[in-house]
Amino acid sequence: MIPQILIVGAGPTGLVMAYNLARHNIPFRIIDRNEGPGQASRAMAILPRTLEFYQQFGFADEVIGLGIKMEDVYVRVKNKIKAKVHLGALGEGLSPFPFVLTFPQDDHERFLLKKLKNLGIEVEWKTELLSLCEHGEGIKTVLKAQQEESAYFKYICGCDGAHSTVRKQMNIEFKGEKYKQHFYVMDVHGFGEMMKNQKISVSFSNEEFLICMPVRSKGTYRMIGIIPSALANQNEVKAENIHAFVQRTFGAQIESVNWFSTYHIHHRVASRFRQGRIFLCGDAAHIHSPAGGQGMNTGIGDAINLSWKLAAVLQHKAAPSILDTYEEERLPFAELLVDTTDRAFKRMVARDKTSQFFRKHIFPPLLSFLFRFPSLRHKVFKILSQIRITYQNSDLSSGQGTNVQSGDRLPFVEGNFESLQSLNWQIHVYGKATEKLKKSMRKKDFSVHEFSWNPDMKKVGLQKSTLYVIRPDGYIGFISSEQRVDLLHQYLHTHKIIPFANES
Repeated sequence: MIPQILIVGAGPTGLVMAYNLARHNIPFRIIDRNEGPGQASRAMAILPRTLEFYQQFGFADEVIGLGIKMEDVYVRVKNKIKAKVHLGALGEGLSPFPFVLTFPQDDHERFLLKKLKNLGIEVEWKTELLSLCEHGEGIKTVLKAQQEESAYFKYICGCDGAHSTVRKQMNIEFKGEKYKQHFYVMDVHGFGEMMKNQKISVSFSNEEFLICMPVRSKGTYRMIGIIPSALANQNEVKAENIHAFVQRTFGAQIESVNWFSTYHIHHRVASRFRQGRIFLCGDAAHIHSPAGGQGMNTGIGDAINLSWKLAAVLQHKAAPSILDTYEEERLPFAELLVDTTDRAFKRMVARDKTSQFFRKHIFPPLLSFLFRFPSLRHKVFKILSQIRITYQNSDLSSGQGTNVQSGDRLPFVEGNFESLQSLNWQIHVYGKATEKLKKSMRKKDFSVHEFSWNPDMKKVGLQKSTLYVIRPDGYIGFISSEQRVDLLHQYLHTHKIIPFANES
């Protein structure tokens, strides 16, 4: 089959995009200028919403088996424990995955590459996008591997990172700025109080801070901090300087440094995520501080959102206008995320006396106090896990609910996420579906799932015997509390929605 989509970039965002397109039988090519997958752990956290997407793909349990569940966070001030927060079941009852997982990005990429290979898909490494331009009903590109070639595609997905060639070719503004601080990151082998029991350790000492967490089951720990003032003027900060500083200041006993890098952090959002037939996803569209481990997961969310819509349009299962909802849904969240992580991160890294006082004397007891209350723990989980992301203002969201609204992620109750593995449109009724609804949807090849009503459904905001139309990505598209079949038909007709054939 002739490739219809070009994916530029084979990081987690591009690989998830590729996997979902392949599951929907869409022909594409995926290229990357690098020689192969990454060699360093970089992003580590896999959030519950991403694991829910991976459950739809059928491999969430495999990823969990390869990663490390984060059970506890310890906050230290001058090497004394000032707060301890248990994360083990932070989101119990809110998600089938009520925890945060660490799984290093290089291992993550290799895992996704293996899954693609099982589907007969290979990344074209050492292949670069030189130019692109819209041409009739598609896009003309010039690619270069050993030699240059011209190739045509109906759509291009720019998943090629913060220095995106696709974004630059489109002349899209990347608004934002660089943090003034200079950071270090290193993966180490070591021992000591902060490096045991699979916990996250956040340590403060005067103006300095250190985050330490396990990143591999073989005993490697990730350390992140700001380059200390005494070393800031050096032309090249070396691993041994930071090694000595960390041991002296935080009492970490480091045996060896496996990987070390220094870097500056930016927070930026592209002014547009779509231009004609060209789309931006992941770091090509938005970059922000590492606060909360949101970056890679947001890119994966972009890929999920866009890929099923492209598949639906290319297979004539939805109106082309649904592609407009990609930017409509994802850009506002990216802007909100950059703003919130920016404010949190500035508070964490600021070196003024007020911020130091807050970190050492206010933050630890406040954290301990807040986590005593289940409602506050759940609120924190919803924010960190990305299950709070909503598309209520999307053109694809229609109908009124009470607590749960169209555009929200489908709330989790025991047994209702299994059907989402179809990666298809479906109807959910929590209670009894009318015969009229079931008969009507059979004619349109929609699956109707009835769930016996129980009190847990009310607790998560679902309404008894209400009709919910669930999108392929697990979000609610349409709600009718009276199971109005006429309004349902109107919704499907407006967007020309037809379920995918049951081939995947």
